[in-house]
Amino acid sequence: MTTQNPTVRLKNAWRSSHPWIFQKLVDKPPQKPRPGEIVDVFDVDGQFIGRGFYNGHSRIALRILETDPAVQVDAGWFVRRIGAAVALRREVLKLDEVSDAWRVVHAEGDGLSGLVVDRYADLLVVEFFSAGMYRHREWIYAALREHFPGARIYSFAEEHVQKQESFDYRPVYSEGGAPEPAVISEHGIRFRADPAGAHKTGFFADQRENREWFSRQVAGKRVLDLCCNTGGFAVYAAARGAAEVTGIDIDEDVIAIAKGNARLNGVKPKFVQADIFPWLREAANRGAQYDAVILDPAKMTRDRDQVITALKKYLDMNKLALGVVKPGGLFATFSCTGLVAEDQFLDMLRRAAFYAGRSVQVLKVAGAGADHPFMANVPESRYLKAVFCRVLD
Repeated sequence: MTTQNPTVRLKNAWRSSHPWIFQKLVDKPPQKPRPGEIVDVFDVDGQFIGRGFYNGHSRIALRILETDPAVQVDAGWFVRRIGAAVALRREVLKLDEVSDAWRVVHAEGDGLSGLVVDRYADLLVVEFFSAGMYRHREWIYAALREHFPGARIYSFAEEHVQKQESFDYRPVYSEGGAPEPAVISEHGIRFRADPAGAHKTGFFADQRENREWFSRQVAGKRVLDLCCNTGGFAVYAAARGAAEVTGIDIDEDVIAIAKGNARLNGVKPKFVQADIFPWLREAANRGAQYDAVILDPAKMTRDRDQVITALKKYLDMNKLALGVVKPGGLFATFSCTGLVAEDQFLDMLRRAAFYAGRSVQVLKVAGAGADHPFMANVPESRYLKAVFCRVLD
């Protein structure tokens, strides 16, 4: 097999289809490729494993992108692979009929390890999670422009990723300066997506179906949205006819965005800037109860050693939230901490119900929308847990 790519050898035979190969399994190359360079990978017996990104500075030394030795990873490869991801959303899921905000590329779920792309109307937000995707960003932009002609592109990488992957990158907007926010619509409800604002994700499209399902249950109800962020669930509930909606978040910047999203839809939820722990304790002391409660906190940890600590935080906040649900009421609880498994989250909910003295009937267990697919051999891409319950007594 002829190739112009540098070669990297493993220390053993490789019997996995997972795209990540960790540093301890890789022989140190005699001539070290640059972080994110495309290499050909062979096992200890000289068997071709695949083609992908090498990074000698990262715990994940290799990210396999292609296993066919006849197929080069080049600009055309990115056009085809991103095209397949777009076709899934448009032709199979038919998301354009529902929203103009959806995930275009979901990293390993679309065979593009280290790359996430979100669409907000005419604005594409590109997030790099690997040095390889950063290094080949011009190929990515060109492929996106082929499938989204005229789109604006905003790209960034979080600081912890840059440190782990050994590259430096400051946000770049294709039009120069800071990007103008996009106004998007999903299920007929409008939101302002501002990736350069308080939260660089701009807007959480992963909860689209969960917001829609929940909002259909709350007409005429009294609703509490805890960790409301930019008001997704609260605005949906108000737009679907909830009698009263209160949103709580500790971040005053996202509260301001939430109020703007409410105005976009002509609804008037009450938004309060507060820490949910003392707020819930005070609400319970005064006997406040709600027909429907949402609890959707931010990611608790990126560190595997901190999973037990994260579960304790989930337990504390779920126990408090259950205390203000009216008997017979609806409780929706979420975790976007990828390191917390679904069975761990459900066990946490069982314990929270026990300590709160409530009987919880699980109606539905869900996750992110289908535009956030995960491969069966890469469960790491499945991060969002969504549990919808009735609190019986």
